Amino acid sequence: MPIEKLKKPIDWFIATFSVVMMVILVICVVWQVFSRFVLNSPSTMTDEIARFSMIWVGLLGAAYTVGLQKHLSIDLFTLNLTGIKRRISNIIINLCICGFSAGVMIWGGYTLLAKVYESGQVSPAMQVPMAYIYIVLPISGIIMVYYSLLFIIDAIVNPGTEEESK
Repeated sequence: MPIEKLKKPIDWFIATFSVVMMVILVICVVWQVFSRFVLNSPSTMTDEIARFSMIWVGLLGAAYTVGLQKHLSIDLFTLNLTGIKRRISNIIINLCICGFSAGVMIWGGYTLLAKVYESGQVSPAMQVPMAYIYIVLPISGIIMVYYSLLFIIDAIVNPGTEEESK
């Protein structure tokens, strides 16, 4: 089964959701500026909505870039690799991304989520449980692990497809 069939629905969902969150972010920021400088009565809710939507866009955007293999990387050493060396390099890079995502984002995010949920912490203006905001950490970590595993499996099962084209 081609990797694109497994990636495409998740790519579409993340891209669509991120665009919606970004539109909400822009609307909130514009309203915040308008209400502060024109109405002289700043809205506290829009500030929180903008902050929380920025968190979600940033973390889901990071997962999306992992899926596109456009994540931040230093390719000084791997730029001129070809064939098996490039495939091994891609596998190692994706193993590192997978390990970071599983350890820091999923496990660490879940730990943070559990502590925040137990404490009952809510946001100051909207009184939304902060666990709803922080749940994006393990979600984006799961997506990153999924993408990384797809790329690792693809590099092992389909040798010679991606390496020569780059």
